[in-house]
Order: sequence, then C-alpha cells, then structure tokens
Amino acid sequence: MSFDLKSLELFVRVAALGAIGRAGMEFNLSSTNATHRIKALETDLQVKLLNRTTRAVSLTPDGEIFLDYAKRILNDVEDARTVLSQTTATVSGVVRVTASASLGRTHIVPFVPEFSRLYPDVKLDLNLTDNLVDIVEQGYDLAFRMGELAPSSLLAQKLDDNPVLLVASPDYLARKGYPEHPDDLRNHDCLTLGERHGWHLRGPDGAEHRIRSDFTARSNLGDALVEWAVGGMGIAHAALWHAGPAIEAGHLVPILPGYSVFFDMKMWAVRPPGRLMPLRVKVFLDFMQARFIATNQKQYGAILPELSQYLGK
Repeated sequence: MSFDLKSLELFVRVAALGAIGRAGMEFNLSSTNATHRIKALETDLQVKLLNRTTRAVSLTPDGEIFLDYAKRILNDVEDARTVLSQTTATVSGVVRVTASASLGRTHIVPFVPEFSRLYPDVKLDLNLTDNLVDIVEQGYDLAFRMGELAPSSLLAQKLDDNPVLLVASPDYLARKGYPEHPDDLRNHDCLTLGERHGWHLRGPDGAEHRIRSDFTARSNLGDALVEWAVGGMGIAHAALWHAGPAIEAGHLVPILPGYSVFFDMKMWAVRPPGRLMPLRVKVFLDFMQARFIATNQKQYGAILPELSQYLGK
C-alpha cells in the first residue's frame, strides 16, 4: 500500500464533515485533488470507502470499519512523536478524556485553565458522562473512574482513596431516631446511589451485613443524595468528597459507629492497554492526580481523623 498520512487525515475529516470539498480546503487541496486522494486510498485498499451524492458523502460499511483504523494509526503516529519528545516545552497534541459528570465538575474542570497555562500546546477533549464508555473503541486516552473496576485489559492507576459512609441530617434523626444496628435501616427512609436497593456493611467484628430496603429516592448523582439528606429526606450513602463540607458544617452526621460501608470507591485513572503512555497524557495525568488529592483533602481532610470509627480504619 502506498497511501500516506495526509490521505488518512483527509479521509478522517471527510467522514467528520460529510463533504470532500470542505475537508480538502482544510488541507489546501482543491475539491478535485481531494477527490483524487480519496479515490487513490480506495484503490490501495481495494474497497469503496464513501457513498457519494451531489450533496454529501457518507461512509460505506467498509468505510466505517476503516475509519476506526485510520484514527488509531494517526493517534499512534502522534503518540510516537510525543513520546520521542524529551522536554515539556515540546509537549503537544490532543488528550481525550472521559469522566463522570460530578467527578469531572469538581476534580477536573476547575483545574483545566491552570493546566492550559502550563502546557499551552496540549488541547483537551473532555467528555463528561455517567455512561460507561469503551475507551478503546471510542479512542480515549484516559478515563477517570470510581469504585470497583471490572476485570479488563485496561491499565489502571489508583489516584486516591474515596471513603464512603452513611449520613443523615440531625433533623431527620431527631424525627426518626438513630439506628443502632444495620437491621434498623429497614425502618428508615433510604436515599440510594444508582440501582442499589440497600447497603452492604462490615461490623466491628468483621461480620458482613447486607441490608435490603426500599428506597425513598435514588439518583446516580452523589451531590443529589447529599442535598436530599441535608434537606431531611433520609439516610444517604455518600462519598466524603460529596458530603465532607456538610458534615464539617454540622448539616449532616455519620451514623452507625463501628460499621463501615463494605467497600470504598477508590478513584482510578484507566487507559488503553499495550501502549506507551504519550508524554501529553503523562503530564495531564500527573497534573490531575495532584489536583484530585488536593481536592479531596480540601473537601474532607480536616474531619477524616474523627470519622475513623465510621470508615473501618
């Protein structure tokens, strides 16, 4: 095959724009020259990549398949160039990152301007979504995740601990009473995270307690649970990076001393397997890990020692 990188870049832009002429303009190519490049690419591959009409072009099934490979080839070339650069002054390229909406809003978004000042030639493509993204298929460099990671070939790096506990407002507990044993939770209003229908706790003797309870309200957004708990709606399963400020202010109190939520939801960075970490990705990950730790320290660091009896420490 004799196609070059510019032809691959042109094809990727044609797929994104749906027009050969518009894509060609970005490469200072006439519509005719751009069309010739795409046809040469199809000849080399011996497949039809595009369906052409007078108004637009669209990918054929073979074109859809080849688009993924073209993106990977271009990313690998960019990665090789970046890895071979030895100084931060030459760090450049796009870092594609995904994270949950709430984690991204508190731990990533506020620090992007500082990162941009330090590395002005690095561009960030940040996707905040609560859906689990296939980072290999969709071409992401990094994903920031929490909790227990499912077995996979992805490379995982722990960023920080993420302690969780059960909390309620003093007003709610004055009305409903303080639970003294996990079984008492069945008689309380429960604010649950995601699809959970109860909680899994470990007692002071190491025994496990699985408590199933109907939920009063549930959400996939931890901030919502904390806000509802502060409003007196019930007992919430909360991460300290959400609940720490409310606990410190006295708006929430932890419950069930001696009993801890069975697992804590560590914060992770995961990345595709089998590849050297490009320098642009490494500097972004190192920068963000420091900000993750600093943000957690600010949110709950001052009260962490006094919460040890609720965290199994």
